[in-house]
Amino acid sequence: MSDIKRAVITGATGMLGIALTNRLLDEGYEVIAVARPGSSRLCNIPSDDRITVVELALDDISYLPSDLKEEGIDHADLFFHFAWDGTYGDSRNDVDIQLDNIKTSIDAVRAAAELGCSCFLGAGSQAEYGRVPDGTKLSGTTPCNPENGYGMAKLSAGRLTRLEAGKLGIKHVWVRILSTFGPFDGMQTMVMSGIAKMAKGERASYTKGEQMWDYLYCKDAAKAFYLAATRGKGNSVYTVGSGNVRPLREYITAIRDAVDPALDIGFGEVDYYPGQVMYLCADISALTEDTGFVPDYTFEDAIKETVKWYKEERA
Repeated sequence: MSDIKRAVITGATGMLGIALTNRLLDEGYEVIAVARPGSSRLCNIPSDDRITVVELALDDISYLPSDLKEEGIDHADLFFHFAWDGTYGDSRNDVDIQLDNIKTSIDAVRAAAELGCSCFLGAGSQAEYGRVPDGTKLSGTTPCNPENGYGMAKLSAGRLTRLEAGKLGIKHVWVRILSTFGPFDGMQTMVMSGIAKMAKGERASYTKGEQMWDYLYCKDAAKAFYLAATRGKGNSVYTVGSGNVRPLREYITAIRDAVDPALDIGFGEVDYYPGQVMYLCADISALTEDTGFVPDYTFEDAIKETVKWYKEERA
């Protein structure tokens, strides 16, 4: 058996995939980065001899082991499955897309088994919970009542991949991810859209910002994923966040301060939408107890890094 440690990441071109890639490299792993063929984000993947990029459509994930054998790779240790179709807009409720996601997630477990992986970690979502009473910290044991197809499919994928992993003798870990941010994040998010607008010197408009929210930097999320896979208990569901809440207004002010402290912020210029969620927080006690995870970054330090990255990317 080779002494080389390898990890597979599907969805490797996204913010969390890039952050996890860098974490795994730091931990001494070679990384197999699986990305969509011709993806415009392939350039996000770091240039490193320890990374093997495999361009593979999500519904072809079952071919990954044979494709890797052609590259002389017949073994991996960890499998992180982040790839998912239909994450925004109307596609979240497209039943056929979401059913395909469940099937490809199961195919990913089978690919992990064929590669000899000891752990399969799948990426879940806060959408699995649906609505919970304000003040409820979300944990692996919080009742799940998803309200859209995306959340329903993530919940089903988590349970069915656990069943399949059990049959195949692989440790299964499912992580429900709350609000994360950082370099390579999508421009539609509150953090990145705010940075972009403020960087142009424009006034950014918001609600009153009274929502109590949990934000986690992508580098800390990557740390959580790595620890969950290597130290977490099999068949566990871990909620990934900072474990703390602050008013959204404070986060937005920190973004402004990192971009240009002289800018005005338009608090109260946008109405809350009907049914606005006013509280979101992860209960990370099980994750911390099982793996030792605690975040390394304050929001202020993380947002400074993110703003610096954004400005350098746009320079």
